[in-house]
Amino acid sequence: MTLLATVGAFAVARNLMRGAPPALPRALPGTLETVHGSRIGAVAFYASPERPGRPLLLIHSINAAGSAYETRPLYLHYRESRPVYAIDLPGFGFSERSRRRYTPRLMVEAIHAVVAEIRARHGGEPIDAIAISLSAAYLAKANLARPGDYASLGLVSPTGFDGRLSGEGPPDEHRGRDVVRSLLDRPVLGPTLFGALVSRASMRFFLEKTFGATKIDEGLLDYGYLAAHQQGAEHAPYCFIAGHLFPTDSTLAYERLRLPVWLVHGQRGDFTDFRLAPRFADRPNWLITSLPTGALPHFERLRAVTDAYDRFLAAIKPARSA
Repeated sequence: MTLLATVGAFAVARNLMRGAPPALPRALPGTLETVHGSRIGAVAFYASPERPGRPLLLIHSINAAGSAYETRPLYLHYRESRPVYAIDLPGFGFSERSRRRYTPRLMVEAIHAVVAEIRARHGGEPIDAIAISLSAAYLAKANLARPGDYASLGLVSPTGFDGRLSGEGPPDEHRGRDVVRSLLDRPVLGPTLFGALVSRASMRFFLEKTFGATKIDEGLLDYGYLAAHQQGAEHAPYCFIAGHLFPTDSTLAYERLRLPVWLVHGQRGDFTDFRLAPRFADRPNWLITSLPTGALPHFERLRAVTDAYDRFLAAIKPARSA
């Protein structure tokens, strides 16, 4: 009882002191636009379509403070040479953050909607797409559902190649536990735990584990802190913590990909278990790059990442033209 009273008092005090959430600036240059759907709600995306070429879509990862800012180095680099777009997935950034169940299917449908909008603006041609971490599984599933939408996929530190979260289970399901989500959704316990999770100290701790070093990208920390303190910011992370955003069939989805796939991952930090990668290394449509970085290599060695990706794209150009 004493513990519950303390937690409740802390939550009340925190809510009284918090006041209005801080304003969230735009994560990226270009225009900030929105597509809508009956299931996905309002989904925001950044657009920088001025340059000619094949469009590139960038998709951030899923965590307590996710947003398109995670794609910023790639976005800034490629907007100088080709049309580039970046999505805020449902529940994150400037997209709708309503209280609902967030699942892989919802994320895939949001990707479908943004890709359809991009293709409509560029003559209907297929696009290139790069996704980070857990969102790589969503991108793979989006490709399998609509293979004509994509020319190639890029996977940055993708979830599903390790021994713990690989997925060879039934398709279109998730690992969610409703009892966990229900506990988190309660007015005292959930906000208190979420507040601790998205404190600056906690976020720095998790970013250091992601980077595998005490040196992190401070801009990513600052923006993530603001993003995680917006109205409704807790709803998608509750589903993430409860497992609803983890597909049961990630590995099987990757195995079914037939278009060119580029995978890049780091060698440092808590996200370096790619024990299943050798299963894909000999496939003619896969190219795997390993770098001496953490799980966000584009923040540490952007040139190495873009050079590897550009070589991958150059190698598949003849197949595209055939």
